Amino acid sequence: MNADRGPEVERMTLGRRSLIRRGSAGARSMVTGQWRRSREAVTDWLAAHRRLNWLHEAGTHIGTTLDLATTARELAEFAVPRLADGAAVDLLESVLRGEEVDRWRGPGRPVTRAMAVACIDALRNLEPDPVGDLSVHPGATLPNRCLITRQPVLVGRIAAAQYEMIAPTRHAARLLKEAGVHSYMAVPLVARGVLLGIADFVRAGHRPGFTRADLALATQLAAEAAVFVDNARLYGREREAVLTLQRTLLPRATPTTPGLTVTTCYTPPKDPAGVGGDWFDVVALPGGRTALVVGDVMSHGLAAAATMGRLRTVARTLMTLDIAPERVLARMDLAARDLEEDQVATCLICVYDPVDGSCTLASAGNPPPLLLGADGTASYVELPQGAPLGAGVIPFDPVQVTAPAESTLFLFTDGLLKTRTDDIDTQLARLRDTVAASAPGRRDAAAVAAAGPGGTDRFDETVMVAGARPPHGAAGFAFGTWELPADGTSAGIARRHVREQLDRWGLAELADAVELVTSELVGNALRHGNGPGRLRLVLHDRLALEVTDTGPDLPQIQHAPLSAEGGRGLQLVNMLCRRWGSCRTSTGKVVWAEHDLPPGSPPACGRVVV
Repeated sequence: MNADRGPEVERMTLGRRSLIRRGSAGARSMVTGQWRRSREAVTDWLAAHRRLNWLHEAGTHIGTTLDLATTARELAEFAVPRLADGAAVDLLESVLRGEEVDRWRGPGRPVTRAMAVACIDALRNLEPDPVGDLSVHPGATLPNRCLITRQPVLVGRIAAAQYEMIAPTRHAARLLKEAGVHSYMAVPLVARGVLLGIADFVRAGHRPGFTRADLALATQLAAEAAVFVDNARLYGREREAVLTLQRTLLPRATPTTPGLTVTTCYTPPKDPAGVGGDWFDVVALPGGRTALVVGDVMSHGLAAAATMGRLRTVARTLMTLDIAPERVLARMDLAARDLEEDQVATCLICVYDPVDGSCTLASAGNPPPLLLGADGTASYVELPQGAPLGAGVIPFDPVQVTAPAESTLFLFTDGLLKTRTDDIDTQLARLRDTVAASAPGRRDAAAVAAAGPGGTDRFDETVMVAGARPPHGAAGFAFGTWELPADGTSAGIARRHVREQLDRWGLAELADAVELVTSELVGNALRHGNGPGRLRLVLHDRLALEVTDTGPDLPQIQHAPLSAEGGRGLQLVNMLCRRWGSCRTSTGKVVWAEHDLPPGSPPACGRVVV
């Protein structure tokens, strides 16, 4: 029975094996397809992971500084060669000027400036817009379309007619084609709704053309980089606003300074965060005197610049009322304590008298001034360092020194000395040696500040004022001084001295008016000031007259009724003079008046001391 059924069973077995064999092939095919799909999925996942890592790296390679040019260069260099063989970044000219372009509505193309270009060695011969030049793309080019529409542009395979739509010139288009550039894309740089510029990319050689995935990657990269560009733009705009405010608050011109050649310098810091509250001032005082002032608000930014402007205004106002630096600093300290910002500041004031070459100095925490003699010897003036303004520690001790002929006095703030490595004493010694070794023609404020000890390590702003006393006989002014008796003869004696001196100077036509003013000032000193002390005439671009006394009260113009026999003297002085005023001194006060010189007057020269 088994023998009879043997062939059938064999046939059935062979059929099953055939089915199994056929089934195994199908299974293998199914498994192979699943494996291939899994491998593609893994490959896509790895590619996406690499792209995400690359975008993550962009945050550490782009935006390392708050400088627009540096940020644009970092974007271009980061894209080459991972994303493209060549990249260029252009920013709107209006953005570089601190303006905002939300949406382009004007005719033509927004004006852009080339900020960065990066490429592989094989594309070095291309002709993109030179970095720093305006980007000129005439016609309806693809970069124009990207800028105007804010939409990315992708050209997977560049056609022959499209090269001139990409390159800035026909010659540059020909070079693109000859270099084997075959794919192009451009993406706008938009951050916080503000259009900043454009970034475009090319590929060449055997590298495959750009795809939609590449465009999405470039768009994401541009979005991240645009935030860094916008941060740099906003920071630069704020820094420029602070610099503009500070430069506006600083004096734009130096007044006439008899017997003194004044140069000034303001040096902003390389670090934008250092911009703030350094200031200087040169104030013309009565009798040909000059006040040199430097100061530093101990903070930075807009608040410091605003505080600086207020303190400079206070100092200038007080200097016209009082020529004693220590009293001016004391009043400035009171004013600084009333500021809402609750800030402190250092300050140094020097009052120079051209008649005797004396310098009266007082300091509120500022570095000491440096005096350079005619023989090239430099030394610091020994000056008590008072507390900073606003600290509430007064009084301030003054020091008086004499500046010899052909000497120069340098006043500066501590930004000239501060670095992150050296102490102040070391820097002071370096500055002294630098000034002593400087050539005679390199002793102005700008030259000394540039050659200062901080060098490239200096991180704070600084100001410097240099006052150079000319040689004897070249002062550019003339003067006369006389001691007056404290009795009724003083007015007549003063008038005689004035008339004789004006005759010597060739100013006889001013004699009548100046004599009348002299009589009024001497008479007031007799009646209200315990008698006159010294009469002084100073001739420079104007004629200055002053009378000193020991009285405590400053004269003021008062209304005199018609029946009054007196009280109109100061009204007469006010009518005859260009300006007049009074200020306190350590022994009393000075009452002064200034007269304009008649046209064609001879230049002031010579020295007359009586």
